[in-house]
Amino acid sequence: MGPNWTYFIILGVLLLVLFGGRGKISALMGDMAKGITAFRKGLKDDEKAEGEASESAREALGSDAASTSEARREDERAGS
Repeated sequence: MGPNWTYFIILGVLLLVLFGGRGKISALMGDMAKGITAFRKGLKDDEKAEGEASESAREALGSDAASTSEARREDERAGS
């Protein structure tokens, strides 16, 4: 039982991809790396935006709470 013709086809395709591409594999890998980098950067930007939004919401709630407590104090003083 010798090698079947499918082995030769698979071997030929692998050789063409590895040696006949003239840098196509490295170009594909470089493009993939750029895509992953852009994806990670986008995730970090989203986390930053969410953090800034939550900080501004806390500040808004804090100022509302401060104005509410001041109004209560004034009401208590007026009621006394």
